[in-house]
Amino acid sequence: MLTLPAPAKLNLMLHIVGRRPDGYHRLQTLFQLLDFGDTLTLEPLARPDIELSCSDPELAPADNLVMRAARALQPLTGNRTGARLHLNKQLPAGGGLGGGSSDCATALLGLNKLWSLNLSIDELADIGLSLGADVPVFVRGHSAWAEGVGEQLTPVDLPLNWFVVVHPGVHVSTAELFSHPQLTRHTPVSTIRTALTGAGHNDFEPLVRALYPDIDLAFTALSALAGDGADTVRLSGSGSSMFIKTRSEMAAQQILSSIQDHHPGYRAFAARGVNQSPLHQALARQG
Repeated sequence: MLTLPAPAKLNLMLHIVGRRPDGYHRLQTLFQLLDFGDTLTLEPLARPDIELSCSDPELAPADNLVMRAARALQPLTGNRTGARLHLNKQLPAGGGLGGGSSDCATALLGLNKLWSLNLSIDELADIGLSLGADVPVFVRGHSAWAEGVGEQLTPVDLPLNWFVVVHPGVHVSTAELFSHPQLTRHTPVSTIRTALTGAGHNDFEPLVRALYPDIDLAFTALSALAGDGADTVRLSGSGSSMFIKTRSEMAAQQILSSIQDHHPGYRAFAARGVNQSPLHQALARQG
């Protein structure tokens, strides 16, 4: 049996720099991995069944990304081996934190070990990309600068800052945002060097705030609570989660406490940014 983490990510910036002929948007983003996320437990089965349970039963349908990852790998076992999987969810679904993609990556790497498939990281990343654009960064397991649709990754070492992450309880439709006529799609192309200075923004943020008044209100409320020594409130991915970069764990915990006192309806947590994924660290300890 294996129990492995599926860490969250933040998009420290996200620029949409154009569209490809196939309609997909071209992005530039800085992925920051966190030391907080979901957990996936994997057990082998002698029969060729894939069983998935979840702490949130609504997130365990047949087309769940964890199930799709298992079905992508199972033919490589000769369809003679199965697995029992249990997903403990901590990250909000559709929150812009990469929860589903990270769960998928943890399933790929975990089953690769559980079933002794010996696939390389490159092979697993290719399979992951076929399942979702954000899956490869979790498979490769390092904070990264990303281009293309998010699959062209350059590992980067980021400062190990503390963050407060807040989900205001609003669901944002990524598909709606990508198709919206008011979405900015031609931000000038940037560079890694520029992004690492802290420059950049999230092209989704103005549209999300305009379309979802409750998120706009949350931005205002969180900005008031952040206080001195904290960064501005930013949107992660296409939302609806927001984050505040802080100067220390103590500052993060103080902001978190204020949020819990003044806005108990928000889901919030404090987490440290990391460069190497907790998933890869856990697998390395397994030997």
